[in-house]
Amino acid sequence: MALPRPMPDDEPASLKEQVADLIPALRAFARTFTVDPNDGDDLVQETLMRALRSLDGFHPGTSLKSWLFTIMRNTYYTQYRKRVREGPGAADCVSQQLTVAPDQEWGVAEGEVKAALARLSKDQQRILVMVAGFGFSYEEAAAVMQCAIGTVKSRLSRAREALEQELGGNPLR
Repeated sequence: MALPRPMPDDEPASLKEQVADLIPALRAFARTFTVDPNDGDDLVQETLMRALRSLDGFHPGTSLKSWLFTIMRNTYYTQYRKRVREGPGAADCVSQQLTVAPDQEWGVAEGEVKAALARLSKDQQRILVMVAGFGFSYEEAAAVMQCAIGTVKSRLSRAREALEQELGGNPLR
């Protein structure tokens, strides 16, 4: 892997700061792709390296968050194809299962929501995290997902209904 190029001094520091400010959002989005939080952190690191190497490709006036999320999604897909070729170990390994159930009510509720989210398709998980979790506009989500705004709206609607069904409720009609 090539080392990241040094950033020229004439680039605005505010853009670098904006990228740094988005790291928590990138970490949370990475967790929708991975099971292990360490793998999510690795994905964020690889995303940041790729983004910093191609920072000159960012067009001012567009959404930096969408640009970074698109880089992350493409990075994940590239890594995923590579892992499939290499034949990784089991993703549902016993060592990653909880040994003691949470005893706080909020911990149980959090576990139920995470489990319900995990049962949704990856597209449904991502659209919920982007729009409901991070407050992406439909336009920003459409840019990241590389689809039409109407597709984002319908995917979000279906994802909300599916999540409600998974949590034992009936979707509102």
